Amino acid sequence: MVSVSDRQFVQTDQNHVQCQAQTLTLHALSVADGILALSPVPGAGGLYKQDLHLIREWRPSIVITLTTRVEHVILGVETLGSDIQGLGSRWFHMPIEDYQIPAGAVHERWPEISALARQALTGGGRVLVHCKGGCGRSGMIALRLMIECGERPDAALARLRAVRPCAVETDAQMAWAYGRRRKTPRA
Repeated sequence: MVSVSDRQFVQTDQNHVQCQAQTLTLHALSVADGILALSPVPGAGGLYKQDLHLIREWRPSIVITLTTRVEHVILGVETLGSDIQGLGSRWFHMPIEDYQIPAGAVHERWPEISALARQALTGGGRVLVHCKGGCGRSGMIALRLMIECGERPDAALARLRAVRPCAVETDAQMAWAYGRRRKTPRA
């Protein structure tokens, strides 16, 4: 276990690190030469400033937000993007409706965002992916990144679900994560 300030980083085995602070938990695992983490949206538990503090201490080079602007308003985190950028992380907003897959312009942006995230991971960096609960949408994106970094799909899914059992919630999310060809719904 490694302590950073008042936060605890717990290494569960050689490939998994979990970090918990107040209500925000980062479910992390090694990918390529870096660390990929999934989490709920910062502030979901009512401790937005503390959650941002944890993220700053964890030092992700990239944060990928999958929640929609409507979700940000409902949760009271309208300044999330600028707040994340203020921590020194690159922020990418890929709004995806709950239980859905990337569509339209969000789907078209994926190759660019994926390339940057994979570059960060292969360079030893940290990438944080979050949606509202840190399960379906986050799991879908994390699994796709793991596969695009060269992991076998079934092995990647098993590793991911070892640290986040709820990762990837629908058949459509699984198909998208596996990169299966299918029609992309229009946004």
